[in-house]
Amino acid sequence: MAKVSISLDAELVVEVMVLAGVGSPQDAVEAVVRDYIARGHRTEARTELKDEALREVDAKPQEPQG
Repeated sequence: MAKVSISLDAELVVEVMVLAGVGSPQDAVEAVVRDYIARGHRTEARTELKDEALREVDAKPQEPQG
């Protein structure tokens, strides 16, 4: 996998290290980014199921009213 180097505020990185319980700045930031991506995928999966259910309801023929 390709690597990217970035600069971050030291206080931000220290806070991430403390919250993640990780001693390495690289590992702490990587853990947070991976968690963020995983949450995004879970959200997409939930909303996709909800959208499919709504499409099925909309696709059903409606009975004539009146």
